Amino acid sequence: MANFAKPSAPRFSVDVYQNEYLPEGGREVNAIVTVTATGGGTLGKGLGLVTATGSGRSPGAAGSAVAIMVDCSGSMNYPPTKMRNAQDATAAAIDTLRDGTHFAVIGGTHVATEVYPGGGRLAVADPATREAAKQALRRLTAGGGTAIGTWLRLADRLLSSADVPLRHGILLTDGRNEHESPEDLRTALDVCTGRFTCDARGVGTDWEVKEVTGIASALLGTADIVADPAGLAADFTRMMETAMGKEVADVALRVWTPVGTTIRFVKQVAPAVEDLTARRTAAGPRAGDYPTGSWGDESRDYHLCVEVPPAGLGREMLAARVSLVVPQPGSTTRASAAEPAGGSAQDLGAQGLVRAVWTDDMAVSTAISPPVAHYTGQAELAQVIKQGINLRKAGDFDGATAKLGRAVQLASASGNADTAKLLSKVVDVLDAAAGTVRLKTRVAEADEMTLETRSTKTVRVKK
Repeated sequence: MANFAKPSAPRFSVDVYQNEYLPEGGREVNAIVTVTATGGGTLGKGLGLVTATGSGRSPGAAGSAVAIMVDCSGSMNYPPTKMRNAQDATAAAIDTLRDGTHFAVIGGTHVATEVYPGGGRLAVADPATREAAKQALRRLTAGGGTAIGTWLRLADRLLSSADVPLRHGILLTDGRNEHESPEDLRTALDVCTGRFTCDARGVGTDWEVKEVTGIASALLGTADIVADPAGLAADFTRMMETAMGKEVADVALRVWTPVGTTIRFVKQVAPAVEDLTARRTAAGPRAGDYPTGSWGDESRDYHLCVEVPPAGLGREMLAARVSLVVPQPGSTTRASAAEPAGGSAQDLGAQGLVRAVWTDDMAVSTAISPPVAHYTGQAELAQVIKQGINLRKAGDFDGATAKLGRAVQLASASGNADTAKLLSKVVDVLDAAAGTVRLKTRVAEADEMTLETRSTKTVRVKK
């Protein structure tokens, strides 16, 4: 059969790692699903996906739109270099835009202002518009409050004006969202979810970690701290380079399960822990879609846990079928019996099977798949770090010591050196293998916030 996809079309693959053997009466099946996109360049017509124009430019150009939201509240004047660093960082991000990318710059205070190009529209990146945008940045001044939901709503309106498949936001804040209610921000996130992805950054130490990480989580982006504003330009450049490398938007992990099987959870576990279970949308009888956002050349791991009906020894069954799709606008959940993973969607041509086999061989049925064990530990690591930090803030130092000691133990066992290093700035490690630690009497606020912000970042298992 002829393959009409261009040679440079990204191709997706799905690999499943599990111990499929269950003891008699066993019901819980765990699997690590690795999704990989490779190839790069413009998608071919064989996949039927709208990306770039016929010019051959990648979707990072004519097929994408980016809105940069810059905090311009009064606190950005303290110190005065912070605002200049933000302007320089935004200019560096603009320089990273590829020709043909639609873009806008938004100034955020207690209201959202169009900095460039204005008029409720997006500019198209070329040498002239990039220079004009940087000139507009130089006129920014700090003053006013912080209402991030208004920034996101303006970004959504501007991004939706472009007929492109890839829409992305970059958001910078240095303070707490004090000029709108948490409900207002939550409503804005609900409106924007599924419409564009967004990376969020907190600069300095006067912002709220849960707000910034919550924005990134809801909009399937990344969150991080830039404690020293001088590091903003390098960080913004990396973020924009990553955004320009995205080639397929709105990819969903479609999971089909047979009658009697229940999905307990679906979590992204690498490069960071993100629980997708509650984000399921129906995709036909016994099938559901879990959003994963936009993809470039990259690989991610997902932990799938299903509960199957018990069966007799020697029996085996298909516990789940995992595939990759791009749901189509206005799609329905209709499906035929011949196509159990129904629903109107573009199939990306990759799938993996999760199996269950019942055996009386205790040696194989009690063995834990190494990838499953590894990522179960990584998910626990993220959880106990957050619990430990919250307990420390609440004054429960014994509880904090226990949780952070467990975190040190898990980080050491899994080889998560980056997290271990961050933990060592909050606790004195007496015995990493045993998880014996002592809370430091003095902890720099930036160190604690960095640990909390990056707590969900994981180290990948060697399959």
